[in-house]
Amino acid sequence: MKKILTLIVVTSLSLPLLQGCATAVVGGAAAGASVIHDRRSAGTVLDDQTITVKIMNELLNNRELREHSSMSATSYNQVVLLTGQAENAGYRTEFERIARNTPMVKRTVNEVQISPSATLVERSKDSWITSKAKIELFNVKLPRFDPTRVKVITEKGVVYLMGMVTAEEAEAVVEKIRYLDGVTKVVKVFEYI
Repeated sequence: MKKILTLIVVTSLSLPLLQGCATAVVGGAAAGASVIHDRRSAGTVLDDQTITVKIMNELLNNRELREHSSMSATSYNQVVLLTGQAENAGYRTEFERIARNTPMVKRTVNEVQISPSATLVERSKDSWITSKAKIELFNVKLPRFDPTRVKVITEKGVVYLMGMVTAEEAEAVVEKIRYLDGVTKVVKVFEYI
């Protein structure tokens, strides 16, 4: 774990020196760090990063969607979770269409809310909840459980959990996270092994 943290810190400190290459360096470091303990293959980790980038690029290139929503996509084992807020159901549906038509996507889970975009205060709270949840995962006491195998995404107090886990691991993770301050709901987007 110390090696991973060291790699992340060194990479983060190097970014200002690399300017245009920052995306490639961060993506490569993240892929390298996650493959060490991941249940996905290195190729699948890279595919997930590619899927996420393609979907988010489509969103950014679509002025109408960009101006009337605050949405995000996260791919894990080629399952795409869509989160955030859209002004109406049409924008939500269009974003799902983009994700569903992206190469390599097996399935989409559309959790985009029809509501105003999250405020800066709400986003800050969500970041805090995500940080607390990731730390709390280290308190799951199961044989061979690795907290880095669980991806945590928070939107307006709702915590979404992704990863390839056993049923026992999923239950233990949810029990650790559901009682954290600020969590209004936990949604499992796990794949069970």
